[in-house]
Amino acid sequence: MYAQAAAKIELPSYLPHQSHAPVFDGPATPVSFFSAGAEIYAQGEKAGALYQVEFGAVRIYRLLADGRRQISAFHLAGETFGFEADATHHFFAEAINATGVRVFRAPSGTDMSRQILPLALKGLTRAQEHLLVLGRQNAIERVAAFLVEMSERQGGLRQVELPMSRNDIGDYLGLTIETVSRVFTRLKEKGMIRLLSLRSIEILKRDTLLAMGE
Repeated sequence: MYAQAAAKIELPSYLPHQSHAPVFDGPATPVSFFSAGAEIYAQGEKAGALYQVEFGAVRIYRLLADGRRQISAFHLAGETFGFEADATHHFFAEAINATGVRVFRAPSGTDMSRQILPLALKGLTRAQEHLLVLGRQNAIERVAAFLVEMSERQGGLRQVELPMSRNDIGDYLGLTIETVSRVFTRLKEKGMIRLLSLRSIEILKRDTLLAMGE
């Protein structure tokens, strides 16, 4: 499951190499390294820890009864995941690319509610917004909202890095990979974005994308 050594992991050039401050008080925990596609935890496993992305990206997903995959969230560098309402993980967590994760376990008797609550509420808000995107918007509106969200989570930059594949984006937005690719091409033709590479875009008309996604 874990990559054997950090030296064997080739990081994409856009990934931050600086360390993120731990989100919890106490001694710093070591970074666990995961190669692309490696499982961080599985649905049904015992929960109890929280995870902070040091670099790279993580997808949270569930396999449906018919074998399809539904991605519920992406987590980027500096973000925290692993919140559960009980003692069991209800989703899979998997590294999208070369990823470093810090694992936090509260010492017995420690009250971490003040630190955890703001993070949990932020995650809940993002999940609610995701449901609105899936339930009310057509394909081009979903992709537009996704690109604006990714830009905001990367500091509002014009150049947005997309560590996930088109297939991942489709499984997150409830679209086929063909539809996602067509929408990217359409947004490019309309002069709203520039495709710099397969995993990097430049937003040219942010206000238009924002209006489309609302």
